Amino acid sequence: MTQYSAGGPTAPSLDQARRQIARYGLSADPQAILVATRLMAAGARINQAGEVHFGRFGLSTGRYRLLADLEDHGGEKSPSQLAASLGVSRATVTGLVDGLEREGLVARRPSTEDGRGNVVILTARGADRLRELAPEHFARMQALVGGLSTEERATFLDLLGRVVAGMDALTED
Repeated sequence: MTQYSAGGPTAPSLDQARRQIARYGLSADPQAILVATRLMAAGARINQAGEVHFGRFGLSTGRYRLLADLEDHGGEKSPSQLAASLGVSRATVTGLVDGLEREGLVARRPSTEDGRGNVVILTARGADRLRELAPEHFARMQALVGGLSTEERATFLDLLGRVVAGMDALTED
């Protein structure tokens, strides 16, 4: 539904949603379709912007999230715990850890709780990277929502939580 112009994507309109619904002979709520479409488009654009943002620090969004998750949990987690908290597969975690380990930002060591498994630990270099990027990262994150008042941000968080709760509608069989 998103249209593209020379300057990039333009926001879909309510009329576009109505036309698409009518084209397929459906009885869907055009406003609901418009909100969902714009949310998905915004998510894609934020993901792209996030990759540019974290690229400034030699990271991807996924690599940053893994480092931050380790830091938030005492600097150590199993790969399966990381996968669960990041909402990704174990294979994705393995790929992220492999890259971060090559750069010395994380390390693997045998688990003291499960002799068969490993844990991923945040290295001093990894903690330093997080500390170095923090001022710019948090300033840019604040600027992202800087046009919203405190009350609007609270409302947005509530609404976003309710939308996220409905995401299974896109993925369930």
